[in-house]
Amino acid sequence: MEAGPGRVRKEEAAVLSEPLRKVLGPATAKVMAEALDLHTVGDLLHHYPRRYAERGELTTLADLPLDEHVTVVAQVADARLHTYNGPRGRGQRLEVTITDGSGRLRLVFFGKGVHKPHKELLPGTRAMFAGKVSLFNRRLQLAHPAYEPLRGDGDPAVDAWAGALIPLYPATTKLESWKIAKAVDAVLPRVHDAVDPLPAALREGRGLADLPDALHRIHRPRTKADIAAARERLKWDEAFVLQVALARRRYADAQLPAVPRRPVPGGLLDAFDARLPFTLTDGQRTVSKEIFDDLATDHPMHRLLQGEVGSGKTMVALRAMLAVVDAGGQAAMLAPTEVLAQQHHRSITEMMGDLAQGGMLGGAEHATKVVLLTGSMGAAARRQALLDLATGEAGVVVGTHALIEDKVRFHDLGLVVVDEQHRFGVEQRDALRGKGKQPPHLLVMTATPIPRTVAMTVFGDLETSVLDQLPAGRSPIATHVVPARDKPHFLSRAWERVREEVEGGHQAYVVCPRIGDEEDEQGAGGKGAAGKSRGGRGARAGADTAGYGGGHDAEGAGDGPDEGAGEGADEKRPPLAVTEVAEQLARGPLAGLRVEVLHGRMHPDDKDAVMRRFARGEADVLVATTVIEVGVNVPNATAMVIMDADRFGVSQLHQLRGRVGRGSAPGLCLLVTDMPEATPARQRLAAVAATLDGFELSRIDLEQRREGDVLGQAQSGVRSSLRMLTVIEDEEVIAAARAEATAVVAADPELERHPDLRTALDALLDAERERYLEKG
Repeated sequence: MEAGPGRVRKEEAAVLSEPLRKVLGPATAKVMAEALDLHTVGDLLHHYPRRYAERGELTTLADLPLDEHVTVVAQVADARLHTYNGPRGRGQRLEVTITDGSGRLRLVFFGKGVHKPHKELLPGTRAMFAGKVSLFNRRLQLAHPAYEPLRGDGDPAVDAWAGALIPLYPATTKLESWKIAKAVDAVLPRVHDAVDPLPAALREGRGLADLPDALHRIHRPRTKADIAAARERLKWDEAFVLQVALARRRYADAQLPAVPRRPVPGGLLDAFDARLPFTLTDGQRTVSKEIFDDLATDHPMHRLLQGEVGSGKTMVALRAMLAVVDAGGQAAMLAPTEVLAQQHHRSITEMMGDLAQGGMLGGAEHATKVVLLTGSMGAAARRQALLDLATGEAGVVVGTHALIEDKVRFHDLGLVVVDEQHRFGVEQRDALRGKGKQPPHLLVMTATPIPRTVAMTVFGDLETSVLDQLPAGRSPIATHVVPARDKPHFLSRAWERVREEVEGGHQAYVVCPRIGDEEDEQGAGGKGAAGKSRGGRGARAGADTAGYGGGHDAEGAGDGPDEGAGEGADEKRPPLAVTEVAEQLARGPLAGLRVEVLHGRMHPDDKDAVMRRFARGEADVLVATTVIEVGVNVPNATAMVIMDADRFGVSQLHQLRGRVGRGSAPGLCLLVTDMPEATPARQRLAAVAATLDGFELSRIDLEQRREGDVLGQAQSGVRSSLRMLTVIEDEEVIAAARAEATAVVAADPELERHPDLRTALDALLDAERERYLEKG
């Protein structure tokens, strides 16, 4: 019986999804799975070479990194066998010196391991060597490296290396580069049957190689032109398939029903606008129009509002919320921490005045009720808030993840505003969106400026609005690095500057990476913070909390530095702590000033009381963790000192700095560090000091971090699908792929005319990633 086209396609598709154990055998497949997380033929073929060594080209031994696993191509210069007397009798040690013209490297083999290399590694032999770089007697060496001799081109035993370019793969101690190459050789002949996800018209129109050809060229190139052509094609695969997934998400959202929410003339919004003591910026007007146009449609808005620190996003969001209340709906603002929820509630009720006193004595004509809902509220206040939401009495609610709980019922939820989106898991947003009778409109806000390419890739299912204009009257912020270890008098001068600001009638923040009351750290920590900051760098932990991924939503999620760099970690002291620094400052350089403490482990009522006192000017200096990072607005605070600033990421430092200079007086931000001048940490701080442009800093931030931090597990819970594409460098490919994907999906939403693309999409969107995109 003849196979139909569907049958053939399934067999073709199966080529890349075939388990490696079937092709390579169970032993090799087990090592591949454990060492490199490679399970299928497709996984292996998408494990691309890291670089290529040329025959005759000499790799630079001079630049080898200590303690890293490396693969080098070099020539044996010298080999000597030494006999020595050890504790177990006589032994042998083989020392081989290899060279590449730029430097020399010693290889050592001991005991029974000397015989084979002694016969094979003769002077003049070229080989690939792989091992971990270590230091012995102040010289770099590889102990017992694995190696593969590279003989003449005519030797059939090394056909794998017959080409002029030798692929060097990302490898591990258990799996050397050449073993990966041999496995690739075993599966490469099968790829001529692989399905090609790019539609033929797109491939031909852009002059791209087909998939089997691209895979052959990337793994076994004959020329550098082969590598370039393959890379261009494989970047398109990644960009296009991901953009098709996002385009289908946007298309599906556009089919959902939603209640149009049009502003009502003469209603709450008009009354609010009439009272504003300032005029909106052009940027705020433009973005508001984009949002109001979306709210007026009968499918849900999905919009990302990103803006510079202090650009007035909250004002734009509040006007959208009031428009929805005018149209008979309710609006909910979801904040990542209780401090921020309380701050938003306080500033919204202050801005609205008697317009926020609906149903109360003294409430204005168009007033509504604005309620707060957090996890730590008292039972009576919580009951009343829940009642106001269920009856529709409250038009606006501000809350933490407590809003998501099952018992919370809305009368008619029309708009969800998510503040600082990167702190929320997808599930939390989804749960809140499920509270409406029909899907509510969604506005996502972030003060972490996101490069356009990242917005298109990570938030590609959201339309994007950008606020990059600061309101009139905002003052510039001067930022300086204070090298406390090299120049202790600079730190003394920093505390003098804080005192001067306070004497001039202003207030200051001091930010520390740690709280300091941890039970396991009794007696440890931040000695001498107020004077000379002593000690070295403690290591920091993982990826920028002010970056693009994440899902923190608990109180105090912002408490503690983001993770990242800790270069030169010598663990002499833990990060400086709020409680200790506050005590030292109050006794020392800031004696006589009113110093208060704020961190995420305090009782919510105490935190709120501290913030209120600081906002009223009843405290001079607030020593805090990053709990103040977003949304805190005290215009009279003009100075900020960030201790151990190198323990924070670029985006987070920019966020923190945005808490000062919010009034008419100029702002000052001092970045205190012990790190030596030449370190990457100091370069990061210098970059923050050099510019106030958050978009520029976000590019720097992204360039310094691995792509996977942005697009991998932080976003979707699965390994990043991007192996070839880099979102900063490949902006043109991403933008073009988005346009092509949108056109393909508009013409064929179910991809019935593109079965190969559908197959590739199914492979990318395993169940977990599909759920992630579903929840948007």
